[in-house]
Amino acid sequence: MTYAWDFNVIYTYREVLLVGLGNTLLYTFACIVGGLLVGLLAAFGRLSPLLIVRWPTQLLVEIFRCTPLLVILIWFYYALPALLGIQISALTAGLLALSLYGGSFYGEIIRAGIISIDTGQREAAQALGMRRGDAMRRIILPQALRRMVPPLMNQSILQLKNTSLVSVLALPDLIYQGQLVTHETYRPLEVYTTVAVVYFAILFPATLVVQRLERRFDTKA
Repeated sequence: MTYAWDFNVIYTYREVLLVGLGNTLLYTFACIVGGLLVGLLAAFGRLSPLLIVRWPTQLLVEIFRCTPLLVILIWFYYALPALLGIQISALTAGLLALSLYGGSFYGEIIRAGIISIDTGQREAAQALGMRRGDAMRRIILPQALRRMVPPLMNQSILQLKNTSLVSVLALPDLIYQGQLVTHETYRPLEVYTTVAVVYFAILFPATLVVQRLERRFDTKA
């Protein structure tokens, strides 16, 4: 007996799914911005000459990189409020967990980009009387940024996919809204096929852009 597909339910619940898509994009944007800020702090923390800064930063980065995101989300929502004795909303817990998780990867990308620049350029800048901060801002970072862009964009694409996990906290993203529609219609195949197509329609063009940037930067290098 073959399955009778019926995508009319998607049209009927289109507004519910569109709300989920809008929330997913908003969560992604917030997590990318938060992750980049965390990543900058993590990168410069790991590059610090002070052991008291470098070692704790490295420990925190490795903790978040080596822990499954789903575990981090659940821990931030259930365990952290109990430990701190405060109330944390699902949205705050989700954005905080995603930003810190993504920031640990952004930080390694930024750090790798900075240390990939030949040390001779740092030494030349210092010989010209530049301070460490000025040399980083005017000479090192502009060159490193070109190397960082493709992997940073790849990580941002992963951030979009990672937001699908916030549905476990009952945040109304695309996955969670799809679950609601499924419970109402008993049409999981149509709903999750549509959700998959939506994610693909967003992510595939983004991956093409990243590949194009990688080829451009490789050519210029």
